[in-house]
Amino acid sequence: MAKSLQRGRKKAANKRADGSRTRSSGNGDAQLLQQIATALERLAPPAPSGPDFSAAEAFVWHPEGRTLAPVRRVNRVEMSLLKGIDRVRDLLVENTERFARGLPANNALLWGARGMGKSSLVKAAHAAVGAAHRNAALRLIEIHREDIESLPELMGLLRNAPQRFIVFCDDLSFEAEDTSYKALKTMLEGGIEGRPENVIFYATSNRRHLMARDMVDNERATAINPGEAVEEKVSLSDRFGLWLGFHRCSQDEYLAMVEGYVARYRIPLADTELRREALEWATTRGARSGRVAWQYVQDLAGRLGVRTDDGGRTAEDR
Repeated sequence: MAKSLQRGRKKAANKRADGSRTRSSGNGDAQLLQQIATALERLAPPAPSGPDFSAAEAFVWHPEGRTLAPVRRVNRVEMSLLKGIDRVRDLLVENTERFARGLPANNALLWGARGMGKSSLVKAAHAAVGAAHRNAALRLIEIHREDIESLPELMGLLRNAPQRFIVFCDDLSFEAEDTSYKALKTMLEGGIEGRPENVIFYATSNRRHLMARDMVDNERATAINPGEAVEEKVSLSDRFGLWLGFHRCSQDEYLAMVEGYVARYRIPLADTELRREALEWATTRGARSGRVAWQYVQDLAGRLGVRTDDGGRTAEDR
């Protein structure tokens, strides 16, 4: 009987010892895991901070790093120097002003002839309206054509910001096998979230429907249901509420562009000589446009030693 009782006491003591070792081992494991977690937290990079939209008035979107690079000085032309586009200028400025004031406004597609000031007008409208409505904190964000598929990510960064944003894509168009236009369609109209209230989208293109005419014809010729195939792609341009067409300028409008630049930069050249040279320059280029006018003025200013970056002082004045 005594032996049996002694064996029972030993078993109980062994169980208590095993339990104590188990608890000790469990506590040690928990401490080790906590130390590993703490070390990993120290090694992990800090969480990325949100964009600083007070750093500049314009930014360029880089999707690979989900960053918005501030642009310290926007390459823009003064609104007063944009000639021959008065009607579309007024429409875009009015639309941008409504947006800056928090009123309903449309996404805009500026399409048409090359070199007629489409992208220049977008940047000039942003500058003019931003200066007139500083409390709106209007920001211009450029997204490159090849980054259109990253639009949803960009919208996520802008949605809750207090500023208002013009997202701008220059020379937007799509080729036959390109499907990135679907991301743009969803952003413009559609999707569960839709376009943020503080974002508007402006695009420029040489094509009214953002696709080449031969693409449209090919879709009609090869599709089982030609109408549906064409509608799928052409409907993208329908999502822009404001279409602004730019057409080739007349000779008088071209000369007015040249004369505006010459007056702005105080380039000394007689009117008759200026007209002759400007028309000859356009003839050699085979076109009349705002871009051709600017290229001629750049050549003229360079020949006469006049700078075009600081109000028109000559090299000798500096």
